[in-house]
Amino acid sequence: MRTNNQQQPPTISVVVIEDGAWMRENLDREINRIEGLRCVKTYRTAEQALRGIADDHPDVVIVDINLPGMDGVACVRHLKTVVPQARCLMLTVYEESEKIFNSLLAGASGYLLKRTTTPELVEAIRQVREGGSPMSSSIARKVVAYFNQAGEKKSNDVATLSPREQQVLDLLARGASSKEIASQLSLSVETIRMNVKHIYAKLHVHSRSEATAKYLGQFPLGIPQAAKQN
Repeated sequence: MRTNNQQQPPTISVVVIEDGAWMRENLDREINRIEGLRCVKTYRTAEQALRGIADDHPDVVIVDINLPGMDGVACVRHLKTVVPQARCLMLTVYEESEKIFNSLLAGASGYLLKRTTTPELVEAIRQVREGGSPMSSSIARKVVAYFNQAGEKKSNDVATLSPREQQVLDLLARGASSKEIASQLSLSVETIRMNVKHIYAKLHVHSRSEATAKYLGQFPLGIPQAAKQN
């Protein structure tokens, strides 16, 4: 009999907030089919979720934008207070730039379309749990376009970053977790966390999503040379 002494990663607990019965039940079923994931609760409205979610202790919350009553963007904003440890992942049919931008500002860590396949969704849940910021490719392009059209380029802010901070921010923008960044740059996780803290202060932002959005808006055509240097 083969024994496996390798410690298994902890199960990722997921809560789904979705008003469509078919989609809600399908997400519940698909998530619970995957080893290492568990859908601990589903809610039809933001109001129901905000009343009960603190007892669910979720790692990841999947939120639809078009909820009845309080919409998904406002829901995410409140969730950051009620369950601050949870990562919010938007899953929606909407591709409008304003909805995407507002979701990121509210504190969402990722934004996927409902046509996303189950394997892609599973990978996104794992990425966002590790601190990544998964987005559908079309959504990422719209984030860049939104900042270009809105004229939100903050060259002075980004220019204040050191070459190392630009390296870290570029990897953040690509969805890497602090652990992955530390490994790639041969630094400690604590050093990366300190770099991230300095980046937030210099860019005048309060979350990974805001920093990523500002960086993508500043460099839509490629990575600056400073970020490519070792």
